[in-house]
Amino acid sequence: MSFPTTPEAMSPGWLAEKLGQRADALRGFAVAKVGTGQMCDSFRLTLDWADGIDAPATVVAKCPSHDEASRNIAKLTGTYVKEVSWYRELAAGSGVAAPHCYHAEIADDDVDFVLILSDLTPARQGDQLAGLGIDRLAPCIDAAAGLHALLWNDPRLDTLPWLARDNSEVVRALFPQFYTGFRERYAERLAPEVLDLGAGIVERIDAYLARQSAARTIVHGDLRIDNILFAPGGARCWLVDWQTLGRGSGASDLAYLIGTSIADPAERVAADRPAFDQWLAALRRHGIDPDAAGLWDDYRVGALSGYFMAVFASMSVERTARGDEMFAVMAERPARQALMLGSLDLL
Repeated sequence: MSFPTTPEAMSPGWLAEKLGQRADALRGFAVAKVGTGQMCDSFRLTLDWADGIDAPATVVAKCPSHDEASRNIAKLTGTYVKEVSWYRELAAGSGVAAPHCYHAEIADDDVDFVLILSDLTPARQGDQLAGLGIDRLAPCIDAAAGLHALLWNDPRLDTLPWLARDNSEVVRALFPQFYTGFRERYAERLAPEVLDLGAGIVERIDAYLARQSAARTIVHGDLRIDNILFAPGGARCWLVDWQTLGRGSGASDLAYLIGTSIADPAERVAADRPAFDQWLAALRRHGIDPDAAGLWDDYRVGALSGYFMAVFASMSVERTARGDEMFAVMAERPARQALMLGSLDLL
């Protein structure tokens, strides 16, 4: 393989060239682990440049997970391919709130990869466990609309092979098995009605996967605050972790964001329609004429997606104490949302 996939394997010369500098311009760099992602490993590189070099003081390197199970599921679902392809083919010039990519490379095995990204410090990752209220989510809703407007009902959705990749057969085969393990793991942590929602999804898995949305676009697929960086004060944000990109309804992305983010049950119940209306208004500012009624049905069904991801991811990636509680919260909050919205009834 012709490129490094860990900071330890990176030479100063290689890194300097990827940042647009001569090979001898970087004297060295320090490495620190960042983030809580379980599908990839991320590191902040603090760069020691030679005098007079105008270059970033820090960057973020994203690499394959050290965990074999995470790497295996990434290969099976094309996770790493999607993120690298996003930065290579769509991110630059898209206007979507995302980090700048200096370098993106992936091997033919679809596992070994490296990304060198801008460091958005002092922006900080959201805390999934603590959650955020609807007011703090406002910039995230606008950022989501910017992503969704990018390929709204666009023919390119079917011409980008990494985006058009269909994982429905993998999901159909694995989700029922994963749900059995999920129910056993969280039998004492989650209420019976929350656990039973998963059984309802298993019963309707074919309808869930085959459902046609009111509009198709590019969707983030894991739009939660752990995957969003917030500027100090929270007025601006950037979307990160583009490993679950796909085609679908942007309203599903939005329901996922609201359902997984708001910790207070009463606030979450009251947030769905205001968030949806803000998203529609943001789409209109991007020149989209949305079908509000059809997209509201998409939103209701999309409330199941947070629960779906919690089951699938919790059984696929490296297990940690924080991860166990994060996936419990990721299931519990959107389950309550889906029950309130009657999401299963639409299937």
